[in-house]
Amino acid sequence: MIASLTRGRLFLRLMMGFAMVFLYAPIISIIVYSFNESQLVTVWSRFSTKWYAALLQDEQILHAAKISLEVAVLSASGSLVVGTLSGYILSRFKRFRGRMLFSGMVMAPLVMPEIIMGISLLLLFVGMEQVFGWPQRDIQTIVIAHITFSTAFVAVVVQSRLAGIDVSLEEAAMDLGARPGEVFFLITLPLMVPALLSGWLLAFSLSLDDLVITAFVSGPGSTTLPMVVFSKVRLGLNPEINALATVIILAVGLVSGLGALKTAFKVFTPEKAGLQIKEEKCASPA
Repeated sequence: MIASLTRGRLFLRLMMGFAMVFLYAPIISIIVYSFNESQLVTVWSRFSTKWYAALLQDEQILHAAKISLEVAVLSASGSLVVGTLSGYILSRFKRFRGRMLFSGMVMAPLVMPEIIMGISLLLLFVGMEQVFGWPQRDIQTIVIAHITFSTAFVAVVVQSRLAGIDVSLEEAAMDLGARPGEVFFLITLPLMVPALLSGWLLAFSLSLDDLVITAFVSGPGSTTLPMVVFSKVRLGLNPEINALATVIILAVGLVSGLGALKTAFKVFTPEKAGLQIKEEKCASPA
């Protein structure tokens, strides 16, 4: 019995170790080879930071990074507004005519292949430009396209958060004379802040990383960072890409670390620690 449990724990640890290596070995190799002086990214010569200096002087990458950040911020903000309204409607209004159709339209991007969405949006934009003269294929079409597929993810996050909020809080506020708008902005919205932040970050990440849809709806002068990286990788592995990937990894790690520290400080505050000590003293026998 004991031997069987020991073998089970050993197998579990081996599988966890294999999963960690499988996930993080490529990331570690990218970081290591970003400091390789050799032009050959798979052959180590000696330590150097010249590829980071070259990255800072690459106007194409810097311009594409600026466009990607602008698109990501705009599309994440737009997705937050539309996704929040959609999630609120789906969570709070259980019965209305066309609810199933509305829900299907909101959630369709979750299961629809990106290439299908890219072709559909391209045809839509081309048709609208021919009829109305707007929009031209540039940053605005990319933002609209990213809002289209990111809204579903924000709606799911917001709807899940609203499902965990006690409706009696809103009902009590309305019983005390608060109007629906006041209930939403004073009661519901503050309770939704964690979901709103998560939804915005999720939409930002999806926009910053998108390649397929952007390739269909972008135009001259609106090349994003993933498109530049893809074009450079097609011509062969470039050490600058390793440096760029390392910068992005460090930025993501820094943001995640700050978020974890903020959460830890919220959980372990001095007030809560003092209250816990007082409760332990009261519970202990005199």
